[in-house]
Amino acid sequence: MFKKVFPLSSILFLRFLGLFLVLPVLSVYALDLEGATPFLVGVIVGGYALTQAIFQVPFGTLSDKIGRKPTILIGLVIFLVGSIICALSTDIYMLMFGRFLQGAGAIGSVVTAMIADLVEEKTRGHAMAIMGGFIAMSFAIAMALGPVVASHYGISAIFFITAILAVLAIVILFVKVPTPPKIKHIYHEKTKTSDILKDPNLLGMIIINAMQKGLMTIAFVIIPVFLTKEEYGFGWAKSDLWMVYAPAMVAGLVAMGPAAVFGEKKNIPKQIFLVSILLFSASFVLMGTTSSSTVFIVAVVFFFIAFNMMEPLVQSMISKFAKVHQKGAALGIANSVAYFSTFLGGTFAGLYLDVSGRESLGLSIGAIGVVWFIWTMLKMKNPIRYAHLVIPEDEVDMDKLHKLESEHIAEWFINETEKVIVVKYAQEKLEEDELKSKIIR
Repeated sequence: MFKKVFPLSSILFLRFLGLFLVLPVLSVYALDLEGATPFLVGVIVGGYALTQAIFQVPFGTLSDKIGRKPTILIGLVIFLVGSIICALSTDIYMLMFGRFLQGAGAIGSVVTAMIADLVEEKTRGHAMAIMGGFIAMSFAIAMALGPVVASHYGISAIFFITAILAVLAIVILFVKVPTPPKIKHIYHEKTKTSDILKDPNLLGMIIINAMQKGLMTIAFVIIPVFLTKEEYGFGWAKSDLWMVYAPAMVAGLVAMGPAAVFGEKKNIPKQIFLVSILLFSASFVLMGTTSSSTVFIVAVVFFFIAFNMMEPLVQSMISKFAKVHQKGAALGIANSVAYFSTFLGGTFAGLYLDVSGRESLGLSIGAIGVVWFIWTMLKMKNPIRYAHLVIPEDEVDMDKLHKLESEHIAEWFINETEKVIVVKYAQEKLEEDELKSKIIR
């Protein structure tokens, strides 16, 4: 399974590394461009996410028609061109166009769908967790490298590096990624968006994913601005930003592993998310109210720990809560909402800085975090542990299968390509032999 997931996860790693490299420093460097305002800078920080949200579904549809690999190639080429435009930007509007173009290569849902094509249902949750872990690692590494590269070579160098990373991703696509098999599943029902949004667990994960991504862009608008602009009381040099991101990156990486292990193996993602939300809230309150550089660094460390604890679990939990016929739609909706939230987060932060101050911003986001915590505590549940019974189709009595009813059976489906029946059941409530006896000829 890992051999199938690794190349695709590597492509996402390279793409997100390129996007994340500029986040720690983009807001403060963009403010120096011709025509820049805090509001426009906020739009630029989250701008790639707006076009990501818009093009997620069209790219997914295109991949169904022309294939996953050609669609991923198109997305990477668009991302490459956008990165070069950003690198050559001389004013705020050219940079904005480049950022929008970077996001227009929206291949996230296509990569997720390709993983679903290549990986069996019973190991798909683990595959999504691996993918989330790669994205979290790209985030952590970018936080350390971005400020160092920008301080020595300028922000344009980061965008040129991003273009190089896009080329490497294209090479991996054709050298390492296998062509997925054509698989057709037959399900009980058709997917409805309303069914996904009515499921409290899926809705909770969509909100968690959106809040996490929105807070990410808010943080990366305000952290460098607060630290380097004299009016906010710190007056750091841009070249010193690595001193806040480096310890935060290390702490985030250290927290990511245990959070993923406990969340998956101990089946306590809800508890992991609640701890993360508390850390998010504390982080923004401290960033908004402290006058101490040390406390501000602690606040950024809290933010990184919270983000990295969540990231490996989010995609996995969505795939676990969704039924088989809902997985693609659920992941697509969740990612589109998250990207839109990313754009709104940057825009909100830039606009807020135009009209209000640091303390007000920190306390407002802290209050939003408290509401988010209460909602998650009341609405979200940990996923039930399911197992998958796989039986050759010719051994199954279809009449018995269609009449199969149990509160402990989540769903069943037919994989026509592999000629097998798959029944997803609660392993703590049903014995495999008992279940098998109910449906075999």
